Amino acid sequence: MIKPLRPALAAAFVLLAACVAPPTAPEKSAKPQQAARVNTLEAVAFSDVPGWNDGEQAAAWSALLASCQALRGRDAWRVVCADAAALPVSDDAAARRFFEARFVPWRVANPDGSVDGLVTGYYEPLLRGSRVKRAPFLFPLYGPPDDLLTIDLSAVAPELKNLRLRGRVQGRRVVPYYSRAEIESGAAPLAGKEIVWVDDAIGAFLLQIQGSGRVQLDKGPVIRLGFADQNGHPYQSIGRYLVDRGELQLGDASMPNIRAWAAAHPDRLPDLLNQNPSYVFFRELPLADPASGPVGALGVALTPQRSIAVDARSVPLGAPVFISTVWPNADLPLNRLVFAQDTGGAIRGAVRADFFWGFGSEAGGQAGRMRQQGRLWVLLPKDMKPAGGGP
Repeated sequence: MIKPLRPALAAAFVLLAACVAPPTAPEKSAKPQQAARVNTLEAVAFSDVPGWNDGEQAAAWSALLASCQALRGRDAWRVVCADAAALPVSDDAAARRFFEARFVPWRVANPDGSVDGLVTGYYEPLLRGSRVKRAPFLFPLYGPPDDLLTIDLSAVAPELKNLRLRGRVQGRRVVPYYSRAEIESGAAPLAGKEIVWVDDAIGAFLLQIQGSGRVQLDKGPVIRLGFADQNGHPYQSIGRYLVDRGELQLGDASMPNIRAWAAAHPDRLPDLLNQNPSYVFFRELPLADPASGPVGALGVALTPQRSIAVDARSVPLGAPVFISTVWPNADLPLNRLVFAQDTGGAIRGAVRADFFWGFGSEAGGQAGRMRQQGRLWVLLPKDMKPAGGGP
């Protein structure tokens, strides 16, 4: 817990103000313009959801029960979750009847009214590591530093409830926390915060993007690392950087090709990784059941191929979501009932989903190939209505 720091909190408002450009005052003669309002969520019928009858809903039942671990205490979800726990579901038809009787599908749209968005994939990788630094285990994965502040402004400004500022105290001011390049140069006080050392710089980088993973210790068991905190800087794609520099073609910016580029330019790899200023810190988690997924932002274990990461400003965490897209690198439809149980720094926008494939190299292959268009429908209990037709 961060102790109260009133001077720093006051300085945080200065930091926040510095991050937002002041609006330009309109000319007196200009007529005010009012942008057209688009409902992010619009109620539809289940018959309007393409592929609903092919969604394999019974296979999503364990993910529903997982969401209910976090939602069952809320008024809108209490009855739904109690019914789900008491109802044995043996087939897809029974599962569909359950959802159709208790939920309303809401089509998700972008602020401009479009209904298509980006669907990507992620997974839980496996790295090799050591508790001590020795060749080839030279790349550390850290726990959160002691000087990292997380400032919640909702206590004084409720309209900022989704905003968390991360920074550090410098004198009597709160300033942004160190970027990746600064952390890699040794600016942050991270000595003693090493959880484990791994043998792959890109693997360590990817683990930060995935947010969680496992490490096979050279002299010990497999351990699990989960997201603990982040330095507050926005995620930037290194694949996009290589494309913009003409190093890779747009269609070739896959992780295998990025690794091949890094192998051919080892001296340029640190500069490439530093193009993403975001830096993630971890915590070690128990791995009692190797078949279980990592814990997502909802606070429950993710279910392979049934959990997605979303932008929680548009899609409520824990809710069922029907996703309509295609399999990676294929035209085969992928219509599936999944659950919004995670978030991510790169997951921004209403029609935006990151599909959790599971653990290991096969899941990683599917996740690495997944980058296509898709549509979303979020299912909310019948008594739960988003304010104004959208969150």
